[in-house]
Amino acid sequence: MQFADFHAGQVIEAGPYVLSEAELVQFARAYDPQWFHTDAEAAAESPFGGLIASGWHTCAIAMRLVVDAVLAGSESFASPGLERVRWPNPVRPGDALRLVASVIDVRRSEKRPTLGILRWQWQLFNQRELQVLDVEVTSLFKLKPPG
Repeated sequence: MQFADFHAGQVIEAGPYVLSEAELVQFARAYDPQWFHTDAEAAAESPFGGLIASGWHTCAIAMRLVVDAVLAGSESFASPGLERVRWPNPVRPGDALRLVASVIDVRRSEKRPTLGILRWQWQLFNQRELQVLDVEVTSLFKLKPPG
């Protein structure tokens, strides 16, 4: 999508993305090697009752869905950051994750008119409709000068 295609109140959905146990463990071993992400036997005895994905892996899956469904081919070039990140429920092997992206605000920078600013909320839900991610993201877009 192009920057001009976004408007406040817009809702974009994408997915599902099915997370395998092998991918969950591979990501965790590389980037978040805590036992409840990497050791199925130990994780079975945890309060979670089994392996759970790293929250950072959950964010990466949301990013993949956003790029594939929305940002690929757009003028998007960066993000200055996030307002908040919440993982209300764990992601488990075999979960099918669905993205709901809700546009909060779309504007052209007053100081830099070739900069588009998009604020949006990304939520991921599993196949049981449990929310597993809630994050507010700001995305930047390189625009042509107005006029």
